[in-house]
Amino acid sequence: MNTRYAGFFNDSHGITQLGRIVLDAWAFGILPREEDCEQWDLGRMQNLMQQVQEFWDAHGGLPSRLPAELSKEHQATYSWAMDRARTLGWSSALGEDD
Repeated sequence: MNTRYAGFFNDSHGITQLGRIVLDAWAFGILPREEDCEQWDLGRMQNLMQQVQEFWDAHGGLPSRLPAELSKEHQATYSWAMDRARTLGWSSALGEDD
């Protein structure tokens, strides 16, 4: 069992649970864009998840409650990530096994 995260750019398409944590960390300025968490152990990823969750908690947990600049950055980050994921074969539609 691999207990290290492959990294956003090595993740199947990036729109996974851990990939979304990296996206939020980028959008919120917790991580620089150059850091995709490649080979981070799960403890380090858990710490990042906690930082992201605390950020969301401070802003009501909803994108609509983010300040305008952060909302714009969050939207742009996710738009870029979804476009990228689609080119890698990701679909937002849930399959029977999802």
